[in-house]
Amino acid sequence: MTSDITYSYAHVPTIKRMSQSRAFVRGLMGPFGSGKSSGCVIEIPKWGARQNLFQGKRRSRFAVIRNTYGELADTTMRTFFEWLPYPSFGTFIKSDHNYVIDKLAPDLEIEILFRALDRPEHVAKLLSLELTGAWINEAREVPWAIVKALQGRVGRYPKVTSGGCVDPGIIMDTNPPDDESWWYRIFEEQKLSNAEVFKQPSGRAENAENKAFLPPNYYENMMIGADSDFVKVYVDGEYGYVKDGKPIYPEYIDSLHCADAEPVPGVVILRGWDFGLTPACIWTQVHPDGRWLVFDELVADDLGIDSFADAVLMHQARNYGRFKFEDYGDPAGNQRSAMTADKDEKTCFDILRGKGIAIMPSEQNPTIRWESIKKPLNTLSRGKPQLQLHSRCKMLRRGFQGRYQFRRLQVAGAAERYQETADKNEYSHPHDALQYVGVKVFGGAVRSREQRRAPVAPSYEEACA
Repeated sequence: MTSDITYSYAHVPTIKRMSQSRAFVRGLMGPFGSGKSSGCVIEIPKWGARQNLFQGKRRSRFAVIRNTYGELADTTMRTFFEWLPYPSFGTFIKSDHNYVIDKLAPDLEIEILFRALDRPEHVAKLLSLELTGAWINEAREVPWAIVKALQGRVGRYPKVTSGGCVDPGIIMDTNPPDDESWWYRIFEEQKLSNAEVFKQPSGRAENAENKAFLPPNYYENMMIGADSDFVKVYVDGEYGYVKDGKPIYPEYIDSLHCADAEPVPGVVILRGWDFGLTPACIWTQVHPDGRWLVFDELVADDLGIDSFADAVLMHQARNYGRFKFEDYGDPAGNQRSAMTADKDEKTCFDILRGKGIAIMPSEQNPTIRWESIKKPLNTLSRGKPQLQLHSRCKMLRRGFQGRYQFRRLQVAGAAERYQETADKNEYSHPHDALQYVGVKVFGGAVRSREQRRAPVAPSYEEACA
């Protein structure tokens, strides 16, 4: 017994052109409500049907990726199952988030692996999969390191001895990111021959797509009370930046805190390190007049700590060869992890110390770390903000300006609420590295202040009075 899908490209010609393309990386960008996710879902069974017949079956395997499990379950999987519901089209194994579609056609066997990037075990497994292709949903929220790693995982299933893979590649859909994103870099600046972007028209245009399936006045209602940046991105489908969360550092004022102060010779440089898929290193110094100078950064994509440490040492030799250093990092760097790019059982700290970097663990408590940055932001030293950020620190600066943020919770019918953890994105890693130094410089003062604020337990006599 097989099932059918009814889908028409009549109202989404841009998605049709994306489907017809055979570029290795295909990006679909458009406004809210333009049918992007549905178009990508439909592309997967078509992709599977293009595979070679081997022993009576056309077999394929696809990873479907979202940045968090909540969004994967609430949006991506929900859309997928609206078009290909189980058990009508196959068997869904909830414990593994795997879906085998084998009822669409007698000769088709399509394996779908749903993966969220906020689950370390999923990321570790993702980087060792053998896939036909992959779909990244809302790609602007996914680190470039993941996209880059996936490029080496697709095209490996089925094996050559089992018919081989036809048209390996990655499809991605997204609402428009800003023009400083990796998406903009690969599709607009580099314009690689094997990467193609498909841009849907504005929701206000006469040729707006998918409008027949949207509520009346969908875009007009969306624009009520919205600022121009929101309209530019989510209605017109153009590149731009919209603050969709709560800034972690509202105290930061770029005109006050951004100052190009250089390090002072003879004063130790304090560096902060963050590890993982997008390692970061931050250079700071406590000036003799009390200012905390944050004057350099190095941030990488998909680079193991061994290679990243070499890059830091080269940067150090070129720019800061006569300075002495103190290094502080994520305490997790003392632990062995499947996420470590190096396979010799050494921890990140072991690797750095082996290169002469005497790194020490910093603070894990995020509240103490955030307050250790807020303190110098709010403190004046000789009439100037105690924290001064050099303009060459582009990632830190953008993060301070709002891209490093708490993410808003999607709670229907409630006032705006935010998670108590930072939104993990490309700006969170350099800011984590900065905090590992900040807590060593200002953490003691922050803890003392918090202790003074803590309520004092009443004495026995007071309690009995």
